[in-house]
Amino acid sequence: MPAMMIYVGNLDYAVTSEELRALFEPFGVVAMAEVQVKARTGQSRGFGLVDMPRQNEADAAIAALNGSDFRERALTVNESRPRRTVRDLYAGGGWFGGGHGG
Repeated sequence: MPAMMIYVGNLDYAVTSEELRALFEPFGVVAMAEVQVKARTGQSRGFGLVDMPRQNEADAAIAALNGSDFRERALTVNESRPRRTVRDLYAGGGWFGGGHGG
């Protein structure tokens, strides 16, 4: 069962990944929190992704934070659904790529 990725939009450009994590940690375990940045400039794209492995905690965070104010901006928080095909699943695709080394 893949962990649920949470999309967080309408972020202030000054928000860091650490602040994003701190926003979600009161609701439960945060495996990863990352503000997405432009590769060339390193500037924030204004949204981030949060990985919460426990579905019930992720649901609670989405319910509490969607539409809430953070840095005077109303956040958009919802489940990020990756575009996956059955072939991707069998190829070991997904969020962090395959790799069956050992």
